[in-house]
Amino acid sequence: MLELIHYLEQIDTAILLFFNGMHCELFDYFMVLVSNRFTWVPFYAAFIFVMIKNFHWKVTIVTILAVALLVLLCDQTASGLLKPLVGRLRPSNPANSISYMVHVVNGYRGGRYGFPSSHSANSWGVAIFAMYLVRNRKLSIFLAFWAALVTYSRAYLGVHYPGDLLVGFLIGFVMASIVYYAYNRWARSYTQEFLNGKKKIQYNYLPISVGLVSIATMFATSLIMLFTS
Repeated sequence: MLELIHYLEQIDTAILLFFNGMHCELFDYFMVLVSNRFTWVPFYAAFIFVMIKNFHWKVTIVTILAVALLVLLCDQTASGLLKPLVGRLRPSNPANSISYMVHVVNGYRGGRYGFPSSHSANSWGVAIFAMYLVRNRKLSIFLAFWAALVTYSRAYLGVHYPGDLLVGFLIGFVMASIVYYAYNRWARSYTQEFLNGKKKIQYNYLPISVGLVSIATMFATSLIMLFTS
């Protein structure tokens, strides 16, 4: 069993060093912005705006509370429970034997422990919950792209092993499924409002548009930082 764990750790390290090693100064700036939760505030706000414009205020409030509960569950399971329990050092942590091989951006090394990734758990949790709720193909594809981009940024920055990110994804999936089940059970009439195909949703293009503009803005900002540094 110990040999298997050691073998999996070797694979985990090799994959991390491969992706972390594919770096350049432009993407150093870009991935720092992608990894920052606050740069995505306009993207989150776009969803709230669409709900306010299309649904009863009770639906909007209950949905926001459900998402807040989901993020709390994902974050506390990852950071509050499993990180201190497992105690796996981040690749970038100076106490980790591979840290000298890890490309660190702007001295950012994260906290002490990295298993599992709360960034991965939170982003995938929110994305999957929204997929369950809206059932829109284009939005689902973009949400998956967004969550994958945020997740990848954590490996690029050297603060998480791929295994940390994978378990984070699983936590997000499980918690999103539980919260959606509870939401659908106790507020089924609200769920049906999202799934009502006869109702035309105003501004339904906005979340994807704002998300794409946010990514473009981050990339443009990274270019400016590159040429002015």
